[in-house]
Amino acid sequence: MTSRLGLRLRDPLFLLCLTAGLLAFVVQSGELGTADTTYRLQTTHWLWTSQPQVFASDYPEFGLHGRGGHIYSWYGIGQSLLMLPADLVATWVAHRHIFSEYQDDPGVRSIIVTYSTNILLNVLTALLAFRLLRQLRFNLTEAVVGVLALLFCTTHLHYTQNMQENNYIMLLTLTGFSFQFEWLRTGNLRPLVLGSAALGLNLLTRVTTALDLIAAGVFLLAVLWFEQTRGRALWPRLVIYCKITVPIYAFFAIIERLYNFYRFGSFTQTYIPIFAREQRLQDPTLPANFPWSTPFHEGVLGALFKPEKSIFLFDPLLVVALVLLAVLWRRLGTEVRAYAVTSLLLLVGYISFYARYTYWAGDFSWGDRYVATAVEMVALLAVPLLVRYRANLSPWIWRGSIVIIAASLVIQIASLAFWLPLEIYQMETLGHPTFVIALRFKNIAAFALGKMDAWGLNTEAMSQDPWDYVHITTWNFLPFLLRRVGAAPASVVKTAFAVWGIALAALAGVLTRLRSVLATGAAEPNQG
Repeated sequence: MTSRLGLRLRDPLFLLCLTAGLLAFVVQSGELGTADTTYRLQTTHWLWTSQPQVFASDYPEFGLHGRGGHIYSWYGIGQSLLMLPADLVATWVAHRHIFSEYQDDPGVRSIIVTYSTNILLNVLTALLAFRLLRQLRFNLTEAVVGVLALLFCTTHLHYTQNMQENNYIMLLTLTGFSFQFEWLRTGNLRPLVLGSAALGLNLLTRVTTALDLIAAGVFLLAVLWFEQTRGRALWPRLVIYCKITVPIYAFFAIIERLYNFYRFGSFTQTYIPIFAREQRLQDPTLPANFPWSTPFHEGVLGALFKPEKSIFLFDPLLVVALVLLAVLWRRLGTEVRAYAVTSLLLLVGYISFYARYTYWAGDFSWGDRYVATAVEMVALLAVPLLVRYRANLSPWIWRGSIVIIAASLVIQIASLAFWLPLEIYQMETLGHPTFVIALRFKNIAAFALGKMDAWGLNTEAMSQDPWDYVHITTWNFLPFLLRRVGAAPASVVKTAFAVWGIALAALAGVLTRLRSVLATGAAEPNQG
């Protein structure tokens, strides 16, 4: 058994997965992160209990009137299905006698759901991202550092703590790209079925992931195009692809439509018309084209340059990827070119689709959550390209890229420090526009030095809700939140800190071991 463990500790992929799991463990707060995920978990509970999908007390803030006058959630059911196994276990554990007197936040149920689900997602994402990078002909070292950059240096890290649907969508999209590409190379139909099912499953989470579904097909076409596959050589593959994918996509689309019909009585419309109508009843001043009332240029420029949501500020690794793709284009293999073109088109597609949406930036979120996964798809190439082509880059590009990567890491770690509504509440008094990332660093310094009041960072909006105020005025990690709330026994808090410290040390140790394994020559020469 010892020798088997020793072999595992020399396996870079095992160490990479262990890193992903430990990282997800140490960043958890035990909370679901936002009201969105709380509502989705309630839908999970509705699936197997007698509880309603939406509590009457949550309306009109959330929920829409649907069939039979009942109030239903407007979200897709995908993430709710994802959380179902964890919710079954967590509910059973939370009702054990030992927890009967503990009903405070973070609750036992939310702790179990967040830890188990987010750790699973992070490990699977590491595996699929590694698999895809290897298929793009990056060597072992390049693929490993590329995955580490995704996990640590993009907004993927923030959404590992804040349990929105982003990382689940990212996982399914990576799965679709990887397995459909395997079919293109091998002709084996099984991976095409698996990849198509993953992309179809995405439709149950967010209907706009139809863009990801289209992008997967564009990726394969781009590979064939760059390889000069035309005419008669292309047509048979296209026919096989459509014969497999179209029925699978139709199956999941029908499920999504049936769920919509169950709630709102329509096979053809989404919840948007009902949402618009009920919002206008509450606020007659809303424009006639609500919720598509944002000027197109404002939504596009906002996603790109607005200091509160800019994709370049929240995901600086995107800048590195764009520069390297421009500089190295002629040196890139056909697979990387195809992936780069596809991921950029996907990003443009998401920005364009949401540009006119009233809540184009995802409302309560860190950065622009609607386009974050597409940004991460592009950014995935940054570090592998940098490592592979270092000898072909000018010193300025190399050094600048290293600085941006370091800045990306610091920004993503900072995104974990506090519960995300902190700066949103502060902007109610500080006004707009606000450089949110700079404000986050100011909050970190002020809290560490005990200067929140002195620097004018405790707002009235924060203090109006005692629950929010407690959660916003502590470091957003489980041991600190348990201590701040003060409901858990002191022994539990001390144990939580001890386990958290051990996990941090283990994460550092695994990263050191992974670096050592890669440095000993485990990576093979470049493949293309």
